[in-house]
Amino acid sequence: MVVQIKIEPACLELNDAAAYVGLGSSTWQELVKRSLAPPPRELSAKRVGWLRKELDQWLDSRPKSTQLPPPNTGAKKPKKQQQALPIAEQSA
Repeated sequence: MVVQIKIEPACLELNDAAAYVGLGSSTWQELVKRSLAPPPRELSAKRVGWLRKELDQWLDSRPKSTQLPPPNTGAKKPKKQQQALPIAEQSA
């Protein structure tokens, strides 16, 4: 019998950290830059990442909202279909 163990990363890169907290990467970078979100940890000379436990603590510290999300959150807008021109207008 083979037992498989799934190891969750303790540290997340920029795009993954932003997605983890439900934000876009540019918004996340701006919050970090303004010291409104936890700074990344130095993993090596050229690599940084965010600790999941610090992201969880930051999320827990966020105030509760009294607003509901707008009804169109996450929904793609339907494409507008072009109406065909009548034959008489096409040849003009």
